[in-house]
Amino acid sequence: MSNYKIILSGGGTGGHIYPAIAIADELKSRFPDAEFLFVGASDRMEMEKVPQAGYEIEGLWISGIQRKLTLKNLMFPFKLISSLLKSRKIINTFQPHVAIGTGGFASGPLLKTATSKGIPSLIQEQNSYPGITNKLLSTQVDKICVAYEGLEKFFPKDKIVLTGNPIRKDLLNIENKHIEGKDAFTLIHSKHTLLVLGGSLGARRVNQLIEEKLEYFQSQNIQLIWQCGKLYYQQYKHYNDLENVQVHAFLNNMDMAYAAADVIISRAGASSVSELCVVGKPVIFIPSPNVAEDHQTKNAKAIADKDAAILITESDLDDEFENHFNTIMTSSEKRQTLGQNIKQLALVNATKDIADEVEKLLKQ
Repeated sequence: MSNYKIILSGGGTGGHIYPAIAIADELKSRFPDAEFLFVGASDRMEMEKVPQAGYEIEGLWISGIQRKLTLKNLMFPFKLISSLLKSRKIINTFQPHVAIGTGGFASGPLLKTATSKGIPSLIQEQNSYPGITNKLLSTQVDKICVAYEGLEKFFPKDKIVLTGNPIRKDLLNIENKHIEGKDAFTLIHSKHTLLVLGGSLGARRVNQLIEEKLEYFQSQNIQLIWQCGKLYYQQYKHYNDLENVQVHAFLNNMDMAYAAADVIISRAGASSVSELCVVGKPVIFIPSPNVAEDHQTKNAKAIADKDAAILITESDLDDEFENHFNTIMTSSEKRQTLGQNIKQLALVNATKDIADEVEKLLKQ
């Protein structure tokens, strides 16, 4: 049988959406006759990004619980009931053979409904510290694909498979596309290119740093691709008027952005770290301190301790950024060492290995 029906849910941020798309792409290559349906939160970025990737998506009226008492929290029970009812309707209509969740608000109701109906189910956890949705689902699903060791303290040990995080296929073949990437962004070939990634929504402190250092970058003859995030684009878009500065709310052609880059500044979310290992470029990690268990700092430190990246905490940016940046930009040997070392940490078969687990569920 090859005309399977596969339902996937994950969203809220690119870190949940793109793993789901990568898994779907791999399964589609194995089962060209399969039918795919995504389920996301109706007001989040997956409603735009999933159709751009060529897949249908249904939206649920769902959001997370705020950490402090707000009026939005009063709506959560109603949103949850609405999402469970709609998930049941979607599953009854679509009748999937397998359900896959990659985290985010919508995957909770969807996977909860799927498991209650006995549909084989798998979740993929990108982080070293799982989100509440996947922790709640872990006792009900059949398989849990993880990217870090030691998650037995959160999940049933017999369900865990260490796979790594899914990587978009277009990132696997950028090694010889440096010139093509610079052309895609109409960059000057003779200048070094800095790529700044603050995540799909943006990173306030990273954006502040880049704004503060624009004159410094100009003095260093650096050209800039600055992905500031959609929450901050209106604030920073006027810098597009500067020579050698490009400000983007979001980058749809990430493969070309990575290919064009000589150095990358990034947050240290699990999916970003996995992508940057595959890309193999020198990276400065500025982890967000505002995440559960400070896992971004732990992610970045694991890489930096292997001389595979530079780690600068937000509190150290004022004192340390220019020294670290100068060291990288003035030494081609340092850039080469960082790039080679981070590439050795890549788990390039993660998407394939996760798809293998899905295929086992389909055929059991």
